[in-house]
Amino acid sequence: MAAATLVLRDIHQPPAPPWWPPAPGWWLVAAAVVGVALAVWWWRGRKARRHRRAVALFDEALAAAGDAPARVAAMSELLRRAARRRDPAADRLEGEAWLAFLDGGDDSDGARTFRDGPGRLLSDGAFRPQLDDDAVAQLREVARRRFVEWMLRR
Repeated sequence: MAAATLVLRDIHQPPAPPWWPPAPGWWLVAAAVVGVALAVWWWRGRKARRHRRAVALFDEALAAAGDAPARVAAMSELLRRAARRRDPAADRLEGEAWLAFLDGGDDSDGARTFRDGPGRLLSDGAFRPQLDDDAVAQLREVARRRFVEWMLRR
């Protein structure tokens, strides 16, 4: 018997899959990444908006107050309102206890901004007939910082 010669041909591979459109799983991954990015963007914007609102509330209340003693009284009122977010009984504190409570939020460096610094003006500044504008400006800075810190805390 004669040997039959077989005609063999190369194996043809199918064409590689195209890179577009991606498989459905990649669409889900892309949607998840976009969703996380939007959530982070919204969260950061929310924090910035809350910060701007707290600063605006503080500044508007002080702008509505007339003279320096009225501005000190407005700062005290705003700080007491913000202190209720931290401790519901904090707005009833008086004198040294109130100033110590205000210092409780300072950094761990032991700063006593309200008991020994410009915040001391809160204890009796609203009752003085005349106040130094520089002292009120220094108080405004530390009071605003504390107010915004406590208003942003949840």
